[in-house]
Amino acid sequence: MAFYTSLKNQALYPAGVAEPGQAGWIAQRLMRLRSKLRAEITQIRRPNSLIIGSWNIRHFDGGRKRLPESYHYIAEIIDHFGICAIQEVKDLEAVERLMRLLGPNWDYFINDSSGAGRGNHERMAFVYNRNKVRFRNLIGELVLPKGALPGDEQVGRTPFFAAFQAGWFKFTLCSAHIVFKEEDGRPLREDEIGAVAAVLASRAADTGDVQIFLGDMNIDKREDASFKALTDNGFEVPLIGPTSLSGTKHYDQIAFAGPSHVSHMLSSGVVRWQDAVFRDDEAAFYEQIARDIREKPDTGKPYNNWASRYKLWRTDEMSDHLPVWIELEVDYSDNYLEGIAQSPPA
Repeated sequence: MAFYTSLKNQALYPAGVAEPGQAGWIAQRLMRLRSKLRAEITQIRRPNSLIIGSWNIRHFDGGRKRLPESYHYIAEIIDHFGICAIQEVKDLEAVERLMRLLGPNWDYFINDSSGAGRGNHERMAFVYNRNKVRFRNLIGELVLPKGALPGDEQVGRTPFFAAFQAGWFKFTLCSAHIVFKEEDGRPLREDEIGAVAAVLASRAADTGDVQIFLGDMNIDKREDASFKALTDNGFEVPLIGPTSLSGTKHYDQIAFAGPSHVSHMLSSGVVRWQDAVFRDDEAAFYEQIARDIREKPDTGKPYNNWASRYKLWRTDEMSDHLPVWIELEVDYSDNYLEGIAQSPPA
């Protein structure tokens, strides 16, 4: 369970419910968010199942620094997963701050920066609940074989993988943030996705391990060549739904290759956080805060047409992507025992 004790620290969060940043204001929205997550995930999940999540948290936290309340909402969502891949990490302290809110039963790994250019100085992270998931001591960055991409390039933002186990289920996660802006003569989205998928599919065949390829793949539609690059390499891709706030783009995916990768998936979904926090009808409450933030480091010019600007502004607080998740069965003990019970005597 995410930690809420800091909300009682009035030096950080003044008492009250009327304005953003006040302890009561944040608590009310956390309760709204918890109610949504309970209805969509907690109450419908099977006992002892595993929830795997993935979330591109917009420039976390390398642009305008988020409000303290936003960290509570982000932590609340991730706390409803057993493990979560995070893309677009820009600041190590942001992850450490998140972990303090998640609590001591959570742990994490972060890879190296992908550098400038297509890498955009980004990192990726895996955060996981040690009460639900065990790290299997395999972790690394995916290096493609020579000639896998045009110009013998590597993926712009180096994919990050790690092996875990939950219950009986052994799996490897590979998190990716596929190129968004495409340039002539450089690898396209379908090139990057196809090259990574081919390597992971080969590993699944060689090791018998379930390979889960997830993250921000910048796929517009499931009919696109970039989506076909997944299925052409033997990956099964559940219909999670659009993950852009506009509800039109299928940017984020969770795909599977390996034995029993389909039969053990129970459900999937996206978290429309904007239904519970930073809602459309709350724009006016955040206008002065937005003006104060902008005036201190910038020109002091006011925002024009705040009602329209607010929808972009809130993506800097939460994200311009919706978190995605899948539920997997990880307890195969009944099937195991049935196999023994039906075996002929020796």
